[in-house]
Amino acid sequence: NSPRTQRPTPRRSRPEETRFDVDAYMAQHSPARTAPHQSAPTREPAAGAYRRSPDAPPRSYSPQAPSRGRAAGRPHSRRKKVNPVKQAFGCLSWLVVIALVFMVAFTLWTDSRLTRIDALPTEQVAPTSGTNWLLVGSDSRQGLTEEQQAELGTGGDVGVGRTDTIMLLHIPSSGKAQLVSIPRDSYVDVPGFGMDKVNAAFTYGGPQLLTHTVEQATGLHIDHYAEIGMGGLANVVDSVGGVEICVKEPINDPLAGIDLQAGCQKLRGPDALGYVRTRATAMGDLDRVERQREFFAALLDKATSFSTIGNPFKAVSLVNHTTDSFIVNEKDHVWHLARVALSMASGVETTTVPIGGFQDTVVGNVVLWDDAEAQALW
Repeated sequence: NSPRTQRPTPRRSRPEETRFDVDAYMAQHSPARTAPHQSAPTREPAAGAYRRSPDAPPRSYSPQAPSRGRAAGRPHSRRKKVNPVKQAFGCLSWLVVIALVFMVAFTLWTDSRLTRIDALPTEQVAPTSGTNWLLVGSDSRQGLTEEQQAELGTGGDVGVGRTDTIMLLHIPSSGKAQLVSIPRDSYVDVPGFGMDKVNAAFTYGGPQLLTHTVEQATGLHIDHYAEIGMGGLANVVDSVGGVEICVKEPINDPLAGIDLQAGCQKLRGPDALGYVRTRATAMGDLDRVERQREFFAALLDKATSFSTIGNPFKAVSLVNHTTDSFIVNEKDHVWHLARVALSMASGVETTTVPIGGFQDTVVGNVVLWDDAEAQALW
């Protein structure tokens, strides 16, 4: 027997605790003093005498008291079985909560890195259907070192810069998004300055005047504004590992720093920047706006692909360069930019403002819109 289950030894009585009563014994067992058919009288034990019944349990044992070991008759205790499905579901729930907290924190941190300006005019046209973005590509060299300018072939600083790229992105309530290129030489009325090239509005009054000019020319309400400079575009392209572009014809433009052969190829930062800047083709600026739309769509497709989002190194690099490179309106946030990417990833229709011809003016050779077709487009 183990010490834990061994029955306790009954405690022995001390000699002084039990007294032998001789008179009582003789009265019970002496035949001379006992009448027939009559039990011998018994005497009560003297005071202090102790007599224990043979059937009495030991003094130190109590039937109700639990033993040190397992109680008699009690079944063996078993561990509660763990449901593996429930356990896995609990772990998965914690992982989801941690992932959501991380995503929220990362989104807020990313949003705090965006550069914001007051890009929308105080007086805007009445709200129109859908959501309209004014997307601007600036030729500003601000933030680029001399070495970076030489590598990108951008030349010297031009102050506040000009808008090499002006596009309107219309996201309807349902259906495909529409991306419309506005040639930078478009001849429009610049409020406060008269008829001029549309990109002159950016030079005269920055994003606010450019937005005001586009609203007046198109009749569309601009809801959001996004601008990216030369260095920012090159960094975004490099962060996704380059963009696959099919060049329709050979392009050799020393001013843009490119010498590209015809055919599909992956363009890195400097070549990509030169590709969207060059006008060294037959139709000049009209060819350029077409290449810009093509490149912008390809860049967004690469940025939203699984090969980019699923790669932590590319994803973090893309977010860092995007937030450092983009300038947005003071009320725009990173989730608004995410909606642009998602709307274009699901399909987008691209076009250029209908052209009615060209004209030489005091501000140089300009592009004239086809008023009827342009109005129908807007």
